Amino acid sequence: MNAVILPRPGITSGPGALAYVPMTTNQPDPETPNGLWHHIQGELDAAAERLNLDEGMHLVLRVPKRELTVNFPVTHDDGHVEVYTGYRVHHNVNRGPASGGIRYTPDLDLDDVRALAMLNSWKAALVEIPFGGAAGGVRVNPRRLSADERQGLTRRYATEISPLVGPKSDIPSPDVNTGSQTMSWIMDTLSMHRGHTITASVIGKPLAIGGTRGRRSATGRGAMRCITAEARTAGLALDGARVAIQGFGRVGMTVAEELSSAGARIVGIADDHDGVVNASGIAAAAANDWMRERDAIAGLPDTEAATKAEIFALDCDILVLAGLQGEVTDTNAPAIRARIVVEVANGGTTPAADDVLADRGIEVIPDIIASAGSTILGYFEWVQDIQSFFWADTEITDQLDRIMDDSMAGIRAMADAKRVDLRTAAMMVAVSRVADATSLRGLYP
Repeated sequence: MNAVILPRPGITSGPGALAYVPMTTNQPDPETPNGLWHHIQGELDAAAERLNLDEGMHLVLRVPKRELTVNFPVTHDDGHVEVYTGYRVHHNVNRGPASGGIRYTPDLDLDDVRALAMLNSWKAALVEIPFGGAAGGVRVNPRRLSADERQGLTRRYATEISPLVGPKSDIPSPDVNTGSQTMSWIMDTLSMHRGHTITASVIGKPLAIGGTRGRRSATGRGAMRCITAEARTAGLALDGARVAIQGFGRVGMTVAEELSSAGARIVGIADDHDGVVNASGIAAAAANDWMRERDAIAGLPDTEAATKAEIFALDCDILVLAGLQGEVTDTNAPAIRARIVVEVANGGTTPAADDVLADRGIEVIPDIIASAGSTILGYFEWVQDIQSFFWADTEITDQLDRIMDDSMAGIRAMADAKRVDLRTAAMMVAVSRVADATSLRGLYP
């Protein structure tokens, strides 16, 4: 085990100023594989088998192209120093430069980042965006950092991963606990290194410094296009359809607005801790305002309190998963009564839960298409930054809708042709496209 000598919090000099702090290894224990990484690799293995993928190609796609682990110090406001661990992983770059999110979470490990990078390769291929898959982040609880500490951590992390990052190699984007301000700091840091502004080095920036219109609603709008397409296939009218939403952040709120506009009735909402229900319907606008003001859904007027478990078990037509990964397992999947489950959250259902839902005839719209709206908007922003020419709202929404509709149609065609579920069909489409690009380019040398 490695260790580093650090000042104790609040003590900057004198006896006792230095403390021995153990650092955990950055390498995953092979005996206890990360759940998400194991899950994502399993999806690839299943798709490879159905595609009769060449064994060598399967091996190439099963592991990331490159991985960077960095350990870096940050000086805190009280003068003490802590060392943080960060990552940046490229899965496959044969279809274009790598792109993917940066997240700040206290339990982040290398396997998490590997899984997310691979998932981003499939997303880009599925919607035919010329990006490869990347992901990154820092193992940190950002709620314990001041604004200055967060900026210092971000700029130092950006510096550490800068050999990999740039508009032609790797374009980071926001993810869990990062946003437009984080991207602004990263873009500025990279620009200072080069001596000139490089707006195309990151995506997810504010409009004032090269961001794109439509980004805040992109993931939710993309999910709505998937819901509309699958509801049409299932013969389900959205006007009057009953909807439950688990996870009520920005994406969940956008989906609620979109579904309400289509005439759907929101009968249950849950955030990370609590839920509320109203069989007669919950006004999306009122719920969104309440959540923005209080950062919690509990106590929403004209609703009754409910647990997350009760939200999952509601009698509804559509269940939207917009929270954390692994929320639906083989334990609670038998209680789900929705006809369609929409996995807007990455890894919202476990493989075992997928099996339970499939056996019960419940269709799952998988994460690699349901959450692909942000990937598309990221590509739009990158293109606009490179051209220094920016599009109107209608151009962005029209192009987003077209790409999502075409992608869902392709997945449905594969599902019907091969008689598989939507997740398997989506993986088959995505993996075949990445494999084709890799094959056409050949293996160097």
